Amino acid sequence: MRRRSPVLIVLLTLAAPAVARAGETACWFENGAIVAPAVIADMAGDYVIDLSAPVTLLHETTAQMWGYADTDLTLPVRLAGQRVAAAPVTVRDLDYRSVGFVTPIAGVIGADILTRYVVSLDFSPCRLHLDPLGGPIRPKGRSLAVTMVHGLPTVLAAASGGDRGLSGAFALDTASNGGVRARGAADAPRQKPAGTLRGLSWDGALHQNLAAVQAGDLPEGVAGALGVQILSAYRLRLDAAAGRLWLTPVPKKALNEKGPGVPARP
Repeated sequence: MRRRSPVLIVLLTLAAPAVARAGETACWFENGAIVAPAVIADMAGDYVIDLSAPVTLLHETTAQMWGYADTDLTLPVRLAGQRVAAAPVTVRDLDYRSVGFVTPIAGVIGADILTRYVVSLDFSPCRLHLDPLGGPIRPKGRSLAVTMVHGLPTVLAAASGGDRGLSGAFALDTASNGGVRARGAADAPRQKPAGTLRGLSWDGALHQNLAAVQAGDLPEGVAGALGVQILSAYRLRLDAAAGRLWLTPVPKKALNEKGPGVPARP
């Protein structure tokens, strides 16, 4: 066997593309949502990463192309170097979730998959990391209590719209183009703000004049959802099993360089 020279080995190493570590993947912002490569069964594609979706969804167009006729499936799911051998997957028409995306959306990876891990999410640059539950690493700094409501990790927040107010459990919506999502029609797109919310109290601060999206998919007991306009100000680390959400503020300069709405696809 002919041996490669050290120079050739170095050149090949330099030419090789950067590969994410096991348990990690690059993600990108598109249309106000976090998108990452994932595979359901053999169906590789661009999947929306949505912590406020109770179940994982597969676009019916994708399912039909691969010969799946049922709407309730049990399939392996691979994301960020992790694999769930048999996960419930719901087949649904996701045209309403695909509005405004440049590339086709194959499906939505929901909280039912994501909360099986400790989720770390950097918004700038976009990076998704999944660690096994119960690991020895615990981040330093402040954290918020997390309560699971019908399969969704939620935090306490309060919204005000003039003479009306709403407080309670808010989901973490990593797929809406706004600051807050309110319950609305099930097939309403999340990329078109429906108004402006006067104030939101969360994490000890008051956020004013936030773009509000009105769309469904919020279980009973969940008052609303915090969108990427709010969440992208932090590096998030969510351990739903331990009931904690750690927040690390992101410098404004870094956020402005590559934030929500800015294409960041690798």
